[in-house]
Amino acid sequence: MPKQALYLKWRPSTFDDMIGQEHIVRVLRNSLKAGRIRHAYLFSGPRGTGKTTSARLLAKALNCHDADPDRRPCNVCPACVAVNEGRYLDLIEIDAATHTGVDDVRDLRDKIAFAPGEGKYKVYIIDEVHRFTGNAFDALLKTLEEPPPHAVFVLATTEIDKVPATIKSRCLPFEFRRVSLQEVTDRLEAIAQSEGINIERSALEVVARHGTGSVRDSISLLDQIISDPEEFITLETVQRVLGTANMAAVKELVSALIDDDAARGLHIIADAVDHGADPRQFGEQVVEHLRAVLLTQTSSADLVEASREDQSMYQDQAVLITRPRLLGAIKAFNEAVNTYRGGWQPQLALEIALMDSLRVPESDAPPEDLMARYLAAAQPAMSPAAPLPPPPVQLPPGAPPLIEASLIREKWNILLKALYRYSKTGPDVLQYFRVVRVDGATVFLGTDNQLYFERLQQPEKLQVIERVLYEVHRQRLYVKVLLVATGDMAEPMIANAPPGVDPNDPLLSMGAELGATITPTEPRSQDG
Repeated sequence: MPKQALYLKWRPSTFDDMIGQEHIVRVLRNSLKAGRIRHAYLFSGPRGTGKTTSARLLAKALNCHDADPDRRPCNVCPACVAVNEGRYLDLIEIDAATHTGVDDVRDLRDKIAFAPGEGKYKVYIIDEVHRFTGNAFDALLKTLEEPPPHAVFVLATTEIDKVPATIKSRCLPFEFRRVSLQEVTDRLEAIAQSEGINIERSALEVVARHGTGSVRDSISLLDQIISDPEEFITLETVQRVLGTANMAAVKELVSALIDDDAARGLHIIADAVDHGADPRQFGEQVVEHLRAVLLTQTSSADLVEASREDQSMYQDQAVLITRPRLLGAIKAFNEAVNTYRGGWQPQLALEIALMDSLRVPESDAPPEDLMARYLAAAQPAMSPAAPLPPPPVQLPPGAPPLIEASLIREKWNILLKALYRYSKTGPDVLQYFRVVRVDGATVFLGTDNQLYFERLQQPEKLQVIERVLYEVHRQRLYVKVLLVATGDMAEPMIANAPPGVDPNDPLLSMGAELGATITPTEPRSQDG
């Protein structure tokens, strides 16, 4: 175990070590190179994103003895070494949380006139500056208006709205951002390797997600998890230490919500809490998951920081849940998290959120005429901001398919569930069809049933299927239906059907797609 806290040991010592704040590092470095030093800087942003660290790096760079500005701070010269060891007299750090009075600022103002004792600049870092009182800000204002040429102020705050406009206007502002999940995970992985810690990448992702964009918080959580450097830390270990629920339970709960299965959802919540999941954290994970589905449904899964497998899952779920139901679930679970107070029934808030989510209507449109909605596509599943793209250019016969037929078959059940949002009877009709082939941008659906073939002759119905195809595969395609003889089907609905089983039976086909094993039944004897 390291003697020093990891977040202190791995605090960036150069600008190159900073992550997630490239826009700020670039401006500071260019200012140092050009010699354009401002007398006051205002660093604002969430905690743990590098405000105080950047202020110290700036103080080191301003007094660094290296002749090349690109190498400042060098961490070799006496000034840099003194700052790193906390004994540089020309770097004055003030905690505004404990020095809030006007007398403290007046004392600072009296001493600022003295020239630096060691370096070129005397740097004042005022942390949590928003904690100053109104009189303290007034006393600081005069100093910021007419500072001596050797003084540089760096004000840091997590609550920029509490800093008076008169102070802001006299500073050069820099807004620090939350660091992305990928960047935090990469930093944690580098620290773990350097410290000889054996930990799974997926476990580090959970730690980074729990840190909510704060590098310091994430490193502190990693420090908390380490008990034995020789131990191999798994995802389950991290979830147990942090008290976070298993993500599999979250995925199952969202799936139950999509399927409108209240009983299964209640069992999942009860099982997660019984196995030690913290109800608040479980609710937060559900909200995070639903938010990812909402971003995917509204725009693209690329907006979600997740693995390719999870992005594909969000894409599939986005087409299976209506916008009103999704928004209602996010609001219900977010309210459950924000109002959670514990109690003798800790999971009650989550159970109420689930039931409230299921009471949200599937759509805002009147439900009495579902077939009319199906024919007219009155309620598009896509957001108005992401309309259905124009039809693709007709490709010549024999052109390679824009999407493989096997992929459409693989997600056929998802397509049927998505079609259910437009029509209660649509999936019952479409299950008698299967993908015969894909030529270029045209998907040919075949059936040997004359009745169902005729029911899909209206262009409006084909347009709805094209829309659902786009929602599932994000590829605009044409749809054409074929009436084919059973013996002429290119591929049976059930792959490798055993002898005695009709390979084109739609009911058995759906069972096979759900993972069932199809076996012929033995003929009954006359004795029963």
